[in-house]
Amino acid sequence: QVKLVESGGGLVQSGGSLRLSCAAIGYTSDLHSVAWFRQAPGKEREGITCFALRDGSTTYADSVKGRFTTGRGETKDSVYLQMSSLKPEDTAVYYCAINWFANCPWSATEANWWGQGTQVTVSS
Repeated sequence: QVKLVESGGGLVQSGGSLRLSCAAIGYTSDLHSVAWFRQAPGKEREGITCFALRDGSTTYADSVKGRFTTGRGETKDSVYLQMSSLKPEDTAVYYCAINWFANCPWSATEANWWGQGTQVTVSS
């Protein structure tokens, strides 16, 4: 089993920055990729980034390209999401998820495990 623990959400003003972290705890051998998704009220869950642990490659949705970056965190099996130039429309619950086998990017239905989610609110 794997547990994903997210941290770093909160309230920030428009134009500000925030950094989220996702730590995978448990059986993480052969873990292939970690993705970040977000879900705003009344909207579908949107995949925004994907990070391939083996080669460090990344993919980004157009909605966050140039403003968000993802990569390996400070500890083994942790991944960060650095968000800059935040906008009110970035307000959502942010989730990290993992997939054991798929290449990036992959959809929410392909996730093998989910984190509990962390709220990000951007005020105007």
